[in-house]
Amino acid sequence: MTEPTLPTPTARRGSLPTLLAVVFVDLLGFSLILPLLPFYAETFGASPTAVGFLVASYALAQLIGAPILGGLSDRVGRRPVLIVSILGTALGFLIFGLAGSLLVLFVSRVLDGLTGGNISVAQAYIADVSTPETRARNFGLIGAAYGVGFVVGPALGGFMSRWGYEFPAFVAAGMAFVNAIAVYFFLPESLSDAHRGDVRSHPLSLKSAGMRHFFSRDRAAGLLRIRFAFALAFSTFQTVFTLWAQYHLGLSAEGTGYVLAYVGVTIVIIQGGVVGPVSKRFHENPLILFCIALMAVGLAAWGFAPGIPSTLGALLLVSLGGGVFGAVGNSALSHAVAPVDVGSVLGVGTSLESITRVIGPSVGGFLLGTVGTWSPGAAGAVILALLLPYAAVVLRRPAPDAS
Repeated sequence: MTEPTLPTPTARRGSLPTLLAVVFVDLLGFSLILPLLPFYAETFGASPTAVGFLVASYALAQLIGAPILGGLSDRVGRRPVLIVSILGTALGFLIFGLAGSLLVLFVSRVLDGLTGGNISVAQAYIADVSTPETRARNFGLIGAAYGVGFVVGPALGGFMSRWGYEFPAFVAAGMAFVNAIAVYFFLPESLSDAHRGDVRSHPLSLKSAGMRHFFSRDRAAGLLRIRFAFALAFSTFQTVFTLWAQYHLGLSAEGTGYVLAYVGVTIVIIQGGVVGPVSKRFHENPLILFCIALMAVGLAAWGFAPGIPSTLGALLLVSLGGGVFGAVGNSALSHAVAPVDVGSVLGVGTSLESITRVIGPSVGGFLLGTVGTWSPGAAGAVILALLLPYAAVVLRRPAPDAS
């Protein structure tokens, strides 16, 4: 049996707060441009379908980049991969701000997607410096750091749009560059030499079976499939919400930013203050099932929400289900493989989520434009209703040896 990863002495000294600050700044830059992306694309003549493909292009690039970054971090360490990926994000934002056409806008999102899938690396860092007892709580804290960025970013980006859609992108590029410098000087490496994989035998190397390595493991395979289906339902909400708010509620970029900020506040409270106590009291399996059911109800309520108050109520359910699931699901997945594969399997999970963000905005945008504004939420609720019995069967299986 493979021994669990222990935090290295260097990584124990204040590394978690530093990583949380890095994650916060990383998402803050991303969320600055989130509420204005459809409006900026429309200045280049983009239709709602084209906007959906623009969002999908980022996810498609992340699908390729995330498992590579996660697997690379298992071999060379978390810190150098974080630095390179953040610098790639900075360049992507710079191109975004300088875009003179829709084609260049696509290029900027693809570049950011290829290099910006570093969430799996940050999650692997969390696994490195956490004990089994604190892992779910710490995954919740990293989610809370994302939430704080989501609170500030959309509202600030919407406000900055008064000076043009390019301005927030340039601010985001500067923040990403400073973030890379901060990682270089202040974030210690978390992965010990003893837990680094061999490039020749690594499951994500060119000579290996890739994702099939993890899908051959019963527990990991089931959790990855559950994560994929959950993310597919959630992406139908997340990636078309800005368009939905514009068409269904008549909100501007600034107004949409404030609503997304409300979602961020909710996520911060849930992941920063709820996940830890809940994960100590309840086992991961019932929590995962509860989150699936709650998200189904929340998405259905969002799809048929008649106004802003009911929308905020539905988003509360969506935030609770998604916030707890993100932390508990990642914790369960990281326990299902050997320590040398943690970065890789989390990268595969991120990659699967990226697939859903290719499918979600394309299908969601189509449903919203042709069926009705209620249809993306209803579609997500149906997916989760079908997932629930499958998840109940999978989660009854005993957790295997992670060796």
